[in-house]
Amino acid sequence: MENDISWTPAQISPAQVGAAPTAQGLAEHLRSLPDLGGLLAREKALVFRGFGVDPAELDEVMDLLLPNRLAYVHGNSPRTKVGSNVYTSTEYPAEYSISMHNEMSYAHQWPARLLFFCETAPLTGGATPVIDGTRWLGCLDPEVREAFADGVRYSQNLHGGMGLGKSWQATFETEERDRVEAFLSDSGADWKWLPDGSLRVSQLRPAIVRHPVTGDEVWFNQADQWHPASLGDDTAAALASIMPAEELPQSVSFADGSPIPDEYVIQVRDRGLDNAVDVDWHAGDLLLIDNVLVGHGRRPFTGPRRVLVAMSD
Repeated sequence: MENDISWTPAQISPAQVGAAPTAQGLAEHLRSLPDLGGLLAREKALVFRGFGVDPAELDEVMDLLLPNRLAYVHGNSPRTKVGSNVYTSTEYPAEYSISMHNEMSYAHQWPARLLFFCETAPLTGGATPVIDGTRWLGCLDPEVREAFADGVRYSQNLHGGMGLGKSWQATFETEERDRVEAFLSDSGADWKWLPDGSLRVSQLRPAIVRHPVTGDEVWFNQADQWHPASLGDDTAAALASIMPAEELPQSVSFADGSPIPDEYVIQVRDRGLDNAVDVDWHAGDLLLIDNVLVGHGRRPFTGPRRVLVAMSD
């Protein structure tokens, strides 16, 4: 398949915008922009490089880029909260790639913007690949696109404090069942508490959406990440040997409950990564993305990589 990638994130440096190469210079530039939202919708992703932002200076810049910072409630990936709705990026072994995805596309509400900040650059690798969602949709076989037209059903089994995967307490950032129930009721999810204290959740969500501003139709789901085939043959086989599919920490099916073929999700995963553009990291860099128009992932790395992430509506 021809891999003609024409889109790349817009890079903004102090010299380009006539700003001082400091966090304060970046903040002043951001305040001078008449329409940051419009700029982001046009460019889809923005890289701020050369401003030398320090972690202690991050809040001021973050407040300008993310007008309403959100908590990672109902998030399914392992992270550590390090500040006011600021988290480590997904904590996953350095030797593996993280496939392309739109943050929380499985939820009833997803963040409109994501901001990444490089506190410590890796020794090698560790880029954040990003993909134009229209490109991702267009590079899939028509058969795959049509199969997902009615959406997908995500299922979770969240243990009550001990078990495989995340607990419901960590997922919803609360110990109170009534708060979880209110959240899930508002989200339109199907859910039930099990006798062992765990929580089973099922949600029907779209697989393809249109951006509310640009109207672009984009691939927008995490079926490949929720599907056992994405774990690799050995891991998937090991899980299948100890528990049925309906008891996995997370799983996915077509909207009608029928299984998604392994080859479909492998195509989605591989073509997403193959068609992505890598954003390499230097300490102090920031990457702002439109979470509907752009998917993101992570390349393998060596060394002490530390990238923080925050999100807003």
